[in-house]
Amino acid sequence: MQNGRKRLIAGIATLAVAGTVGLLPSSSARATPSIKDVQTKVDDLYHQAEVAGERYDAAALRLKQLRGELGDLQADQKRQDAQLRGVREQLRDSVLQQFEGSNISAVGQVVVSDDPKEFLAGLSTMSAYDGIQSSLLTDYDNQVTALALRQKATKNRADQVAATEAQLKQAKATIEQKLADAKALLGSLQEKQRQALLSRGTARVSVSDIGATGSAAAAISFAMAQVGKAYVYGAAGMNAYDCSGLTMRAWGAAGVSLPHSSAAQYNSGRHISASQLQPGDLVFYYHPISHVGMYIGNGLIVNAENPSVGVKVTGLYSMPYVGAVRPG
Repeated sequence: MQNGRKRLIAGIATLAVAGTVGLLPSSSARATPSIKDVQTKVDDLYHQAEVAGERYDAAALRLKQLRGELGDLQADQKRQDAQLRGVREQLRDSVLQQFEGSNISAVGQVVVSDDPKEFLAGLSTMSAYDGIQSSLLTDYDNQVTALALRQKATKNRADQVAATEAQLKQAKATIEQKLADAKALLGSLQEKQRQALLSRGTARVSVSDIGATGSAAAAISFAMAQVGKAYVYGAAGMNAYDCSGLTMRAWGAAGVSLPHSSAAQYNSGRHISASQLQPGDLVFYYHPISHVGMYIGNGLIVNAENPSVGVKVTGLYSMPYVGAVRPG
C-alpha cells in the first residue's frame, strides 16, 4: 500500500514537470528573427508609410489650393461688403431726405441698424418706403444677397481647409507609427544582418554612363547628384527627399514643372510602355500608385526609396511596377 502511494506521488510529480516544460518558450521562439522575415515586414511597413505619405502630399496640394481659394473669397467678400456699405449710405441719405424738417426719431432705429436684412425690413414699415427710389432698394437687396452668398462660400472653404489640415495630421501620425514599427524590427537584427538588409539591391552607376540628352540629361544629373541623401516624408530637398519630391525637383531643374505627388505625376505626361522606356522617364509602383522613381537605363532607376536607405540606384522591377510617363 505504501509503495503504491509513493509510485502515485512520483507519477504526479513527473507530469507536473512535463507540463511546466511544455509551457516554457523554446529556444527557437526566442531566436533572432530571420532576415527574410524582417525584410518582408519592414518593406510592408515602409509601403504603408509611403501610402500615408501619398495621402499627405495630396492633402498638402489640396490645402495649398484651398487656402488660395479662401484668400480670394475673403477678398471678394471684403469688396462686396464695401459695396453694400456704399449702397446702404445712399439709402440712409434717401430716408433722411424724406423726413427732412420733421422729427426723425421715428426712423432712428432703422438708419442705425447694423444688420443688412433688419435695415431693409425696417424700411418697408416706414411711410417713406414708397418715396425711396425703387432702383436703390433693388440694388441694396441684390447687394445683401450677394454678400450672403460670398459669406457662405468663404465659410465652406474655411471648413474644407480645417478638414484637410486634419487629414494632414492623421497621415503624419500614421507615417510616424509605421516608421517606429520598422525601426523596432530593424533593431531586432544583428548588425551584419541589418547592413545586409539595408544594402540589398543597391547598384553603382556613373552619370557619364547614362546615355541621355537635353532636358532628360539635366533631370538625371540632378537626381543622381542626390544619391546618398536622406529620405524624409514630404521633403523636396536640398538635404532630404521623398519619392515624388526628388522627381519633382529633378525635372524642375530641367525646366519642367511637376506636382509633389506620385499619383499626380502619373497624370503629368505621356504614358509609355516598359519597352519604350528611355533615361529620364518616370516609373511608378504599387496600386494605388504610391511610389515614383526615374529610369536611368540598363534596367535601373534612381529613387528616394525609404528612410533606411534614402536616395539610391536600384532595379526597375525591385517594386511592383505599374507604368511609366515621359514628362515635358
